[in-house]
Amino acid sequence: MPGRPLVRHTGSVTTTERTLILLRHAKSDWSGSEADIDRPLAERGRTQAPLAGRWLADHAGRIDLAVVSPAQRARETWELVSAQFAEAPRFRVEDRVYAASAERLLHVVWELPDDIRTVVLVGHNPGMEALASYLAGAEVIMRTSGIAELGVSRQWSDADTASAGLRWAGRPDGEERG
Repeated sequence: MPGRPLVRHTGSVTTTERTLILLRHAKSDWSGSEADIDRPLAERGRTQAPLAGRWLADHAGRIDLAVVSPAQRARETWELVSAQFAEAPRFRVEDRVYAASAERLLHVVWELPDDIRTVVLVGHNPGMEALASYLAGAEVIMRTSGIAELGVSRQWSDADTASAGLRWAGRPDGEERG
């Protein structure tokens, strides 16, 4: 079944614009009894993540930094995503991204160094979806392996609805299941 492509949103882009890419972790495995933070990817997640990685490698340009939740499924997602790049982007694990609200995630964004132009934030719902929707000023659905790419026209510390615009949103494989 052909997938639904990511949606391109057009708008003005300035040379000072930053790029925030929100990536929800791939599908996790619920069959074990491990703690939530230790839950690994499911087989479907191990298939989804490289598709998201290929899409990012083909469309996102140079990624300066990935900020990744410490959850096993998020770290595995980033490992599979970053393997699709000719040179894996630099990353750091950030405890505050795990199970974070949109507000907490926004604080992580606000603290990014201004010399970072493109960042990927790898995290979880409902916080990722709420942050994408807040910054876009419209509902953005973040299914597993979902991507939302936003342009931010100000410094990271000033990122908000007025300074951000949605460029792309969706999932490269087009699956409708969560």
